[in-house]
Amino acid sequence: VQLVESGGGLVQPGGSLTLSCVASGVEFDLVGMAWVRQAPGKGLERVSRITARGSTTQYADSVKGRFTISRDNAKNTLYLQMNNLTVEDTAVYYCATATYSDYRQRGQGTQVTVSS
Repeated sequence: VQLVESGGGLVQPGGSLTLSCVASGVEFDLVGMAWVRQAPGKGLERVSRITARGSTTQYADSVKGRFTISRDNAKNTLYLQMNNLTVEDTAVYYCATATYSDYRQRGQGTQVTVSS
């Protein structure tokens, strides 16, 4: 399984970013997917997850109403639209399959830094 994230960067508080993740080596339309993040000095935190066909989504309380997860199974691609970013959103963001509860099957990550 290969998962490649992109779209991270430096953004000011209140700004927006859209992350993408292209998957290969997996039957993408049969697996649930998730975005997880790790802030400096902290553990892995699940941000959001989506079922295989995209019919159900879940969000951490800290991002609810600001982030939107979506997927395009025809393109084997997972997205995370992030709006109204805060400094607390600064982290490395990983896309992961939801196959394992510890999200061990994940990409290399993309850095998101929110700073003025």
